[in-house]
Amino acid sequence: MDELDRQILNVLRRDARTPYTEIADEVGTSEGTVRNRVERMTEEGVIERFTVSTRTGNVKAMIEVGVAVDVDTHEISGRMAEWEEVDFVWQVSGEQDVVLVVDAADTRGVNELITQAREQEEVVSTKTRLILDEQLG
Repeated sequence: MDELDRQILNVLRRDARTPYTEIADEVGTSEGTVRNRVERMTEEGVIERFTVSTRTGNVKAMIEVGVAVDVDTHEISGRMAEWEEVDFVWQVSGEQDVVLVVDAADTRGVNELITQAREQEEVVSTKTRLILDEQLG
């Protein structure tokens, strides 16, 4: 991955629906070059998916999850990623092991996800942070 790939990715991170012609103008190359590079990055797994960010009036939160030392965090992360209101699951270093980024209809929905996490036998602790505002980078 070179600097042009990074520039293309930066545009797509802000808006994944940006037309290739606009990306090409912004990064100073041709539309065909952008198209080829996006296809290559998608095939190589650099771009995992194109997604939508919404402002639904929902409650967004990060639920930080600590798990037992002998737990396969990849396995539990995969399970949690399937929960309906979970947008992202991050395996992280530090005090906690897994972070769920959730988008729930209300605080009751966030609380239900916390309870669901705590019911997992591998989970030893949770910490929750409500997301008050977000800006696209």
